[in-house]
Amino acid sequence: MAKPLYQYSELIAAGLSREQVRRLAEQSRLHRMSRSVYAPSADQAGRLPAIFRRLPATAVAGFYTGAHLHGFGDSGSPDVHVIVPAGERVPHIRGVITHEAVLPVRDPVLLAGVPCAPAARCAVDLARAMPRMEALPLLDLCLRVGACEPEELRVEVARHDSLRGVCQARDLVPRADPRAECRQESQLRLVLMDGGLPPPEPQIWVLDSSGTPLYRLDLGYRQRRVGVEYDGSSHLDRARLRRDRSRMNWLAANGWQMRYFTDLDLYRRPAHIIKTLIPLLRP
Repeated sequence: MAKPLYQYSELIAAGLSREQVRRLAEQSRLHRMSRSVYAPSADQAGRLPAIFRRLPATAVAGFYTGAHLHGFGDSGSPDVHVIVPAGERVPHIRGVITHEAVLPVRDPVLLAGVPCAPAARCAVDLARAMPRMEALPLLDLCLRVGACEPEELRVEVARHDSLRGVCQARDLVPRADPRAECRQESQLRLVLMDGGLPPPEPQIWVLDSSGTPLYRLDLGYRQRRVGVEYDGSSHLDRARLRRDRSRMNWLAANGWQMRYFTDLDLYRRPAHIIKTLIPLLRP
C-alpha cells in the first residue's frame, strides 16, 4: 500500500502549526520526502510520488525514469525524467528533468504510485534521443522483458513522424529482437547490419547428430554455418576457458566457422569485424 503524502500547506490546513511540523520532523514522526512534501515514513519508494505532488497533474514519468519503472532501462543517474505538454508551467525541482512534448502521452499507466508513459512511448522517446549503439540494446531489452510488443513499438514510432530523431528510431524499431541477451550482443548485431551484412540470428542452438541442442551461439548465420560471438571478461575464468576450448573444437569439427570479437573490436574498430566476416558470407 502506498504511503500517505502530505504537502506542507495541507498539514497547516489540518491544524498543525509550523512549530509542530518542525517538531514532528525532528522526532522523525514526519519525514521530508521533497520540498514541502512530508510522509510518516522515510521509505525511499515514496520519493517519486512526493516529487509528483509538486508537479502539475499533466506530468507523467517518461524517458529513463519511465523505462526504469517498466523494467528495461536505467540511466545510472538519480535524476527523475518527466513529460509535460508543451508550454506547461513546471516548478524548478532539483533532480527533475522536464521534457516538454508536443505529442500527447496516450493512456498513462500507474507504476510505483505515479502516472507513467506506456512502455512503447518511453522506448521510442529514448530511441530518438540516445546514441545509436545504446538505443538498440534498450529496444531489445524492452521486448525481452515483455514491457511491450513489437507492434506497439511500430505504432508508437509512426506517431512520432517528423519529430527530432525519429529517423533513427524508425530504422531501429524493426531491428529490435527480444532474443538478445546482453547489451554487447545487441551492439555487435547492429555493427553487422550497419556494415551491410545480413541480419544475424540471435541465440542460435547448434544440434548434435541426434538432434539434441548442444551449444548456443550469440549470433550466427545458420545456413552458412558461421557463428559470431562477443568475448567479455567472463571468458577469462580458467574453468570457463576449458569449456570454451572444448566447445570451439566441437564446432570446428562439425563445420562451424566461428569468429570472436572483444570490446576493442566492438567500440574501436568495427570495420575490422566486417572485414573479417565478409569472406565467410560471400555467396
